[in-house]
Amino acid sequence: MPIVETTAWFNAPLAKVYEVAKDSEKYPEYMKDVHSLTPVERDGNRVVADWVGIIPNFLLKVRWRQEEVWDDENHTSHFKQLKGDYDKLEGTWSFKEENGGTRFDQYLEYEYNVPTLGPLVKKVIHSIVIKNLENINEAFKSQVEK
Repeated sequence: MPIVETTAWFNAPLAKVYEVAKDSEKYPEYMKDVHSLTPVERDGNRVVADWVGIIPNFLLKVRWRQEEVWDDENHTSHFKQLKGDYDKLEGTWSFKEENGGTRFDQYLEYEYNVPTLGPLVKKVIHSIVIKNLENINEAFKSQVEK
C-alpha cells in the first residue's frame, strides 16, 4: 500500500494554521484540486463530508465520502474514506509550533487500483498523489501567510 508523507513550514502562528485547516468547507475556494466539499454530518470535532477532487492531468473527477476527527488539544486530524473511488484512503495531519511558525506534517496511505492498467499507471497515480499533497501545502501557505 503506497504511503506519502510531506512536511511544510508556515510563517504563521499555530492557532491560525489549525483554524484554516479545520475550515474544510472553504477548501474549494483556494485548493485547485478540490472541486467541491459538502458536509453531510457534524458531531463536535467529527465531520463527514462528500468530496469531489480533480485530477487535472486526465480531466477526471474522483469522489469519496470522508470522515475527519479533529483533536484540538494535540492539533491533529485523522481522516479516512468511508466510501468512494479509492480502494483505501486514510491519514493524519499534524500541526506543531516550530521556529516561530507552524510545522504541518501530512501522512497518507492510499490504494487506487485500476484493473488491467499495470504498474506504470500506479506510478503515475503515485506522482499525482504527491503533487496533490504539495498543492495542499501551497494552498495553506497562501491562506495563512497573507
